[in-house]
Parts: sequence; structure tokens; C-alpha cells
Amino acid sequence: MTEVDRNKRMKLEEKKMKGTLILRNNHSVATTFDEFLGRKVSVQLISAVHSESTAKGLRGKLGKETNLKSWKGGDSSFELDFDFEEDIGIPGAFLIVNRHRREFYLKTLTLEHVPNVGRVHFICNSWVYPEEHYDNRYRVFFSNQTYLPEKTPEGLRHFREEELQELRGNGTGKREEWHRIYDYDVYNDLSEPDRGPEHVRPILGGSSEFPYPRRCRTGRAPSKTDPNMESRISILQSLNIYVPKDERFSDLKMADVYAYGIKLVSQGLLPGLESIGDKISDEVVLTLERVLHHKFESISSNNFNEFSSFEDVLKLYKGGLTIPKFSFLESVREKIPSEFFKELFRSDGEQLSKFPVPQVIKEDTSAWQTDEEFGRELLAGICPVVIRRLQEFPPTSTLDPRKFGNHNSTITEDHIKHQLDGFSVLEAIKNNRLFILDHHDPLMPFLRGINETSTKIYATRTILFLQNNGTLIPIAIELSLPHPDGDQFGAISTVHTPASEGRKGTLWLLAKAYANVNDSGYHQLICHWLHTHAAIEPFIIATNRQLSILHPIHKLLHPHFRDTMNINGLSRQTLINAGGLLEKTVFPDKYALEMSCNMYKKWDFTKQALPADLIDRGMAVEDAASPHGVRLIIDDYPFAVDGLEIWSAIKSWVTDYVFVYYKNDEDIQNDNELKSWWEEVVTKGHGDKKDELWWPKMHTREELIESCATIIWVASALHAAVNFGQYPYAGYMPNRPPLSRRLLPEPGTEDYDELETNPEKAFLKTVTPKLQSILGMSLIEILSRHSADEVFLGERDTPEWTTDNEALEAFNNFGANLREIERKIDEMNRDKRLRNRTGPAQMPYTLLYPSSEIGLTGRGIPNSVSI
Repeated sequence: MTEVDRNKRMKLEEKKMKGTLILRNNHSVATTFDEFLGRKVSVQLISAVHSESTAKGLRGKLGKETNLKSWKGGDSSFELDFDFEEDIGIPGAFLIVNRHRREFYLKTLTLEHVPNVGRVHFICNSWVYPEEHYDNRYRVFFSNQTYLPEKTPEGLRHFREEELQELRGNGTGKREEWHRIYDYDVYNDLSEPDRGPEHVRPILGGSSEFPYPRRCRTGRAPSKTDPNMESRISILQSLNIYVPKDERFSDLKMADVYAYGIKLVSQGLLPGLESIGDKISDEVVLTLERVLHHKFESISSNNFNEFSSFEDVLKLYKGGLTIPKFSFLESVREKIPSEFFKELFRSDGEQLSKFPVPQVIKEDTSAWQTDEEFGRELLAGICPVVIRRLQEFPPTSTLDPRKFGNHNSTITEDHIKHQLDGFSVLEAIKNNRLFILDHHDPLMPFLRGINETSTKIYATRTILFLQNNGTLIPIAIELSLPHPDGDQFGAISTVHTPASEGRKGTLWLLAKAYANVNDSGYHQLICHWLHTHAAIEPFIIATNRQLSILHPIHKLLHPHFRDTMNINGLSRQTLINAGGLLEKTVFPDKYALEMSCNMYKKWDFTKQALPADLIDRGMAVEDAASPHGVRLIIDDYPFAVDGLEIWSAIKSWVTDYVFVYYKNDEDIQNDNELKSWWEEVVTKGHGDKKDELWWPKMHTREELIESCATIIWVASALHAAVNFGQYPYAGYMPNRPPLSRRLLPEPGTEDYDELETNPEKAFLKTVTPKLQSILGMSLIEILSRHSADEVFLGERDTPEWTTDNEALEAFNNFGANLREIERKIDEMNRDKRLRNRTGPAQMPYTLLYPSSEIGLTGRGIPNSVSI
């Protein structure tokens, strides 16, 4: 080779940009055959600095097409050479065309040796389907630069808007696996009218009677008997319910979901079949249904369905419960996959799987019965967001007296005056010593109907007193029923006060159980499902429809939406649907979602921010001198103490981030994508609340910061606080029974005498029976686990999520703040003066501890509502 040739080659090499494209291909044989037939995958770079006129308008110039070669399965890395073209300049995006017949998952593209820039990185993390599935035949991916709409390079603006149009869709048609469309719909997919009226529930959303947040539109055909109801997919397709492909669980998490389904089945739970999806055939499902039907039948006929004592409950954690063998099992063995058979039917007789020991009974199996632990769990338990400061006595009702009559409380000063450490009631209220757990008004409109089911329950009010040592104890519990002559006559009520021995002691324990049943259902339906899962989904849909992936607020919020649409879709299919797991395990039964719908009428986005929530409940007052702007009424309120630290860290991070991109309020007002996003959240996503005056106008940086901080708080910390303690606290059913089966026995009956002669049996005959306990425990064990691919608050699944150093530095500071909060939590949990940190159960409060390992830990704040 001559010197001239070498110089020419060197100049050509200098104009070469090296590219590394990483993808996952699960169909190596199919794609290899496609390659053999000449069906290629091609990449074209898009200029960020030079534009050209096209039939579709001005857009960035396209570089030469480069094809991928040498396909193989699994995670694959492809080395690509791109010519640096002067009229293209710096690439800001690229097109990819998939001419294969199967999809692949595109992770990243990295360009090296880009003149005047050096390195350009594209984070893709998206499925790319064959070209015929896209109107434009291609997909566009942008570099990890961040741009406000008006600051977007001219060459990328067309592609930015084109991408958003694709994500919005046209609002029609059935959604298919390859679609990326985000759209809204009402909850009209929970019923199965074709199966009869017992499988019908109200449509939630779209009316003043049944307002509700919107969910992801699937576009399935209407049911045969009611055109307003959407048809449902089969049990075997549950895991394939439509959500945009990039919102689906990762392969690792999907494997966990399958494993959870097997565990449910292995514990003899028929509804667990609904979680297994298409891994098993219809014949296998029918065989398992037959097996489990016989299993349930035998269990019921042998009085297996009752716990006889608290020790009997503890057997669940000591090796499972033996169930009689069935002679017909061998005849069906070949039809059941070996992994199911092994777990379902052990060679030493059938056994339900052993459950982990819940933290609440790990150190002391009877501490849950104490009044102090009852009060402590309202401040540091699974539902610490309902208790309020009592500000009037006796408590009054907000129910319409024309419809419901008088529902004001019947608790009098005589009931509680001997338990107030010398205070009068008015003095105790003035000194912030009285609190209330009030489940009367939310429950009473549904109570008559609920008690016509197998459930028998009261509406409860619980008055608590703050002792000098900082702990709360219940001092009166009111149990109320609708008047037997009609709703207009109000309620009939009894009041119970503390006792520790004999019949009165059992009645007091049962009164606390009825209050916990109310609290358990309210927690699951309102605090957990409605206020986190359902309320966040409209923000996810609006963000993807109106904020480009290039937008700074999209980049800020995106990690906090991970897996939420998928878990919500699964929930609509198997959990909150008519006859689903939720109705089987909580007391409102078929009224469950209707009750949550009624509470959505009171939902206020601005009060989802922790300081506003605490002030609204009277648990804090504004105080500019306090570190978080509020002063707690109860100093040792672990949820609020830790929560305010987390809230402040989130808000500080969001403030620093927003200030990087918006220099003043005018920048907010000039951001058309931001304006469209917020308008759609208010008028479509939460459209039934669009006329509420409390919605922020989104005209200022402070409004944007507060709103984004609230979204992140709800999706991460609030959900963690009300979700991951479910098994640690409620895995021992007597501590948090989700339903009750009978009212208090009448004096003069055998059941009444049993309150004194066999109090444990009397208690257990009242609350959740054995099989439903096992079902509920299995469910909350799953919901309380962190998956293997979880990403926690202060972490990102990719370190190069933006190129902006100021944003990265602010995020690093956020992580450092969270680590300091962990240190403080550890220190407070060791402080014996803070009695509510551990309580009689000796269970440290860690539900707002940011980090965690995988599994059932009772700690850790994932970024999103991911389970």
C-alpha cells in the first residue's frame, strides 16, 4: 500500500464513527432465517443540527442506512460503522427499521468518535416490532439529551411530535400486543354480565354517581348482554392483558409472577389459578380445579375451616397444615405439571405450604392483643394515614340526615372520663390528647347491603388517648348498625370500653377486632388501591401522551411509573373484578369498589402531599420554624417523622431539578407540552374531578415542584408505607382480620357464655375463617415482596439517564440525603424513649427505610407502584 493510499485510508477512518448497539433477541432461529432471506434490521442517524424539507414538513437530515448482521439469541452486542457525513453533523436521534418477522428488545446505542462531540449515547429500553406494525414503518429513538419543547433542535422537532402522536393513537380500535398507545377509559371491565347479575358491578368513572380515575384503554369488544361493559379475557390470558408493550413486566419480574401463581396453587387456593396465565393448558386448569374442589370439600366437611385457638393459627408458621390424602390423585397426576404436583401433593400427605413468621409475632406472640400495640399500629402500622386528632365531642356525622337520619356518636363523657389522666374531655381536646379512628361515615351507606352477604360487620368509631409516655391507647369503641326500621331512622349503637378479663375482656378484644376489620378494608380499598394504584395511572397515561421523552419532566417522573400499568391491569383481571380476590378477602364483598368510588368523591390531589395530609387530619400544624414547615402533634409518630424526612428529600431534589430547566415562572407558562400534560391530567385522567377548585394552575415553578413532588411521594413512599407492611403486620390474621362473620352474641345464648369460657374460640369464630385466612395471607405475602429487579428511591436503572451534569449532581445529592435518613431511622429505632418505634411487639418501624434487599423484608421504598 502506497503512502498516498495509507493517507486516504487514514482520512476515511477519521470519518468513521464507531457504534455499539445492544439488544435482546428471544427468537434467534427465526431472525437468523430472516437474515438468510435478506430481511435486515437497518439504522439511520438523524441530524440534530441540519434539516431538510419533506412531504411531512421540515425534519432532520437522515444519514446512510446501516444494516445489522450476524444475529444470535439472548443479549447481543452489534458493532456498527457509520460514516460521518458533513451535512448530517451531530446526530440527535436515529431511525431503526425491523424487517424481521419477530420483535426484539432494543437497549442502547452508543456512538464513539463523533467529531466535535466524542460520545453520543441513546437509551432505548423498548420493544421494536416488525415494520408493518408501525404507520411510518420505523421507530425513532433520541439521544439522552434533555430539551424543553421550544429549545429542541430544529431537526428533531418533527420527530418529537411524530412520536407523541403515535403514543396518543386515535382513540379507536382494539389494542394489540405491539401497540404503544396510551389512552383513557372508565372501569367498565370489572363485570361479566354474560354470566348473570351476580357478576355485575357498577361502571366506575364517567358519572357523578360513580366518579373514578381513568384506566388504560384496551379497546376490547363489548360484552354480549351489555354494550356498555367491556368483555373480559380468559383466566389463561390474564398476564397478557393489554398495556403498552414497554409498560409490561421485565422477563425477570414475569418469572416472579409465575412463581407466585404456583405458590398460590400449592397452598390449595383456587383463585391462584388466575395468576398462572398461559403456561398451563385448559385441561390442566380444569384438572387442578377438580382437585382443589375436592380438597376444599373435604376440608369443609372435616371442620378444617375453623381455627380452634391462637396456637392453631401459629401452626401455619410451624410446618403447614396436614390435609387428608385423596385416592383419585394418582389418576390425574399425568395431567398436572410436575412442579405443581410436587407442591400440591406431598408424599407424606397433603400439606399447605409453611408461611414465614410475620414480624408482629416474631418476638412476642401475644403483644398484638395489648391496647398499646393497637394504638401504636395506627401511628406505625400498615395504615397510619387515617387517624385524626379529635376536635369535637361527641363526634358528629357528615351523612345527610334526610337520607340517613341521626348518625352522631353516642359516646359520652361518662364512657371515657376515668381514662383521661385527670383531664376533662374539653381539656383533653384542648391539649391535643384525644384522637379518633373514624370508619363510621365511609362504611354506613353500604353496611345494610354488606350484612346481607356472608359478612357481618359494624361501622366503628374508636377514641384514643395520648398518654404521658407518648403512646396511644383506645379508650372507647362505638359499634353501629343501620336502624332495623330503615336508614332514615339513623343508627343503633353500643359503646365498649377497655377490660382485660372475663366476658368484658373478650368483648373489648372483639370490639378492637371489629375496628381493625373496618381499618383493614379501608386500608386495602382506599389508602392502598385508590390513593396509590388507581390515582397514579392517569398521570402515567398523560405523561406518555403529552410529554416527550426529551422533556425534563418526563425524565423526572418516568422511573416512578415503572410496572404500575401492568400491575393495575392484572388487578382489574384477578383482584378487583367482580368475584375477584379482593372481594373474597375483605369485608365489603361485592360493595368493595363501589365503596372506594364513594371515597374518591373526597379525593383532593393537593392533600396527597404529606404535610397537607397531616394538617388536614389535625396531626400537624403549620410552623415555619420547623424543619419541614409543620410541627407534629404527636412527636413520636413514626410514619410522619420518617415520612417528612422523605418528603423533604423528594421536594429538595425536585426543586433542584426543576430549577435546572426553568429559570423563572415565564418558562413554565411558555411550555406547551407541560400545559397540555396538566390539562389532560385534570380534564381526562381525573376528569370526574375537573371542576374542583383545588387543582394547581401550573403557572409557576412552585406549582410544578409541589405537583411533581406529590406524584413521586404517592408512587414511591406512600405506596411503600401502605403496601410492604401487609404481611409483616397482617400475615398474622388475628392482628388485622380482614372480615368478620358474626355480630356480638346475644346475652343468654351459648355463644355469649363462650365469651367467658373459651374466649379464643369465640374470637376466632367471629373473624376470618381458616381457608380465607390462608387465601388472604398468600395474597399479601406476594404483595409484600420486593422483586429481583426492583429499583429503589434514589436509584436509576441506568446511570446515563441524562447528559446534564447539574441534574446528575442534584440526583446524587438526593441519594446522599436518603442514606442519611436511613442512618437517622436506625438511630431512632434504637432509642428506647421512642416507644412507638417498636411497640410491645418489638417490631422496628422500617416501612419508610429507603433501601432493601429483595424478598419479604418489611422495608424499602421502590421508585414506583410496582406490585
